[in-house]
Amino acid sequence: MQYRRLGWTDLKLSVIGFGSWALGGGGWRFSWGPQDDEDSIKAIRRAMELGVNWIDTAAVYGLGHSEEIVGKAIKDLSERPIIATKCGRVWDENGNIRGELSRKSLKRQVDDSLRRLQVDVIDLYQIHWPDPDEYIEEAWSTMADLVKDGKVRYIGVSNFSVEQMKRIEKIHPIASLQPPYSMLRREVESEILPYCKEKNIGVVVYSPMQKGLLTGKYNKETVKQLAPDDHRRTDPMFNEPQLSINVELVEKLKGLAEKYGRTTSQLAIAWILRRPEVTSAIVGIRRPSQIEDVVPAADWNLSEEDIRLIEVWLKEREEKIKNLGVII
Repeated sequence: MQYRRLGWTDLKLSVIGFGSWALGGGGWRFSWGPQDDEDSIKAIRRAMELGVNWIDTAAVYGLGHSEEIVGKAIKDLSERPIIATKCGRVWDENGNIRGELSRKSLKRQVDDSLRRLQVDVIDLYQIHWPDPDEYIEEAWSTMADLVKDGKVRYIGVSNFSVEQMKRIEKIHPIASLQPPYSMLRREVESEILPYCKEKNIGVVVYSPMQKGLLTGKYNKETVKQLAPDDHRRTDPMFNEPQLSINVELVEKLKGLAEKYGRTTSQLAIAWILRRPEVTSAIVGIRRPSQIEDVVPAADWNLSEEDIRLIEVWLKEREEKIKNLGVII
């Protein structure tokens, strides 16, 4: 396992982070379908054994359930992993989710997260979404106070634009940004990664395998087998006409990975980690076998030749998607 410093902070993160979105289980709007809690706990502990030293979760995952499971999993560990969680999404008794960034709400949210995680301090506390946008300054000021109060060590943001980061950075330094980044979603390369490099802001990316699409496990038949409440059923990338184009790309990636005795999952992660601005790639995990599969990506440094070849394939895919009239 390799480790990289998170921006200007003293946190050194494993280049693979444990993503716990799916640990929230089924029955809520952004579910990944049913999840066995014992599998979740075993997966977290196996990840720690393999050198993964940090877990990313959020209050809204499973409407609090993911944080509770993380809390149970780390409770008896001899060395506690670095814990990152997110705020700013709340829900009512019917499971309706909304953005909430008021000072009063955030003070309640952090206490709820501390209780569910069973910890005294959160290592990295992040605004999940800049929603509502007009409240991000109030939210950031409140989070800066949480650092002073000792409830959180560092504060970061998720899904923020460069302009939104500029608005808040004068209030308190930004420790990290958590954006989506994968071979199929490259928007961060133009402005966001250069800005984070300039400001020494750590970057922890989510969905490096594009919700599993880059693992090689999905095609027309396997997508049909997704749980009824799996949110990917409505994702355009998992549906035609994009699905066939994406599967065609993944087959090429699979052949390249197999040349090195690797998996497409490992290739997708190694491709993300080729960027020095990226501190860590958050990988969604549900079972111990999944973390065992992806951990070898941490030590795979892609050759320039392979990076160029992948770039050709990605441009070919992009053209095919654009010919469908889809803006990417």
